[in-house]
Amino acid sequence: EDPSLERHFKGHRDAVTSVDFSLNKKQLASGSMDSCLMIWSMKPQMRAYRFVGHKDAVMCVHFSPSGHLVASGSRDKTVRLWVPSVKGESTVFKAHTATVRSVHFSSDGQSLITASDDKTVKVWTVHRQKFLFSLSQHLNWVRCARFSPDGRLIVSASDDKTVKLWDKTSRECIHSFCEHGGFVNHVDFHPSGTCIAAAGTDNTVKVWDVRMNRLLQHYQGNAVVNSLSFHPSGNYLVTASNDSTLKILDLLEGRLLYTLHGHQGPATCVAFSRTGDLFASGGSDEQVMVWKTNFDAADCGEVLKTQKSGMSSVIPEDGTHQTLVEMDCGIHLKKTKTQDSGRNHEQQEEETSLANTLEHIMGQLDVLTQTVSILEQRLTLTEDKLKECLENQQKIIQNKAS
Repeated sequence: EDPSLERHFKGHRDAVTSVDFSLNKKQLASGSMDSCLMIWSMKPQMRAYRFVGHKDAVMCVHFSPSGHLVASGSRDKTVRLWVPSVKGESTVFKAHTATVRSVHFSSDGQSLITASDDKTVKVWTVHRQKFLFSLSQHLNWVRCARFSPDGRLIVSASDDKTVKLWDKTSRECIHSFCEHGGFVNHVDFHPSGTCIAAAGTDNTVKVWDVRMNRLLQHYQGNAVVNSLSFHPSGNYLVTASNDSTLKILDLLEGRLLYTLHGHQGPATCVAFSRTGDLFASGGSDEQVMVWKTNFDAADCGEVLKTQKSGMSSVIPEDGTHQTLVEMDCGIHLKKTKTQDSGRNHEQQEEETSLANTLEHIMGQLDVLTQTVSILEQRLTLTEDKLKECLENQQKIIQNKAS
């Protein structure tokens, strides 16, 4: 079955710039040039929230891993952290000296990475909302920055036509990929953490191995590619292009699987849900669309087989055939099997419920942190007001005395 359009959200008043699903798929966040962040409920007939706070276009949105916070970056140079259910309360980071193009949480939810037109990438702590460090070797606007799944690496994409790979601990640039013929709009890590994919204004999508720093795949399109997202299985990639299409690439076969037409005008952003059964797209037509993946159910058996062998064939740019991508997921699958056989069912259930409880606690912590920050902001405001009142009183007394 082909991917199919599932839902259609209308509410933004200008081009949509960014979309992201919460972990449980109950919510979808979108940012727009209309300066608003919207949170859409995936349940039918549930209302959407419009969050107002940014003074200019919202360029990027991202849910924290627990789903209890949403980060947004804007042309107003700030980053905001929102609680997606409360009446749109948020705290502000004075983040950069120019437009913030990209926000991304680390997979443990502890760090946030931002990228900006001020040519820097910055890393922050989420709970203290403190600035940690800057990466500043790009020579032009930085469009996108992402943490690797294990949080040890950072990748960034820029209008200087490079994709840079950084070591988070040493804060040094390990490698620059310079093969793009145009600006690099978007970059992301493969779920295994071993590859990255980048989309550019030269109409290409390129996939590199970050262990050997070599080009694995090259897809030539006929329009600027604005955004891309890996399927959680690591076997597919979805892209959004200026020719209004979404394309699904089969990474194991190294070929185009589907071209989807839905948007009127450029498709600006696209993202798979964390389970991969849905993906969302946004366009300059102000619309947010949610698609059912459909292709995964049928392929699941096949995918597992391919991963077990640990190999997949890849066609590099020069057309020679090589077999070199190791799918780390395959190894992972084998491990779980052997563990499961020697373990009883109850133990697994206990572990699952423990994991869920921990997940819940993390989420509650996120909300508490955010609430405390909001209270601190209010206190500061109240203190300022009080100071003002006292100063005015002083003036009145002085005036009377004189």
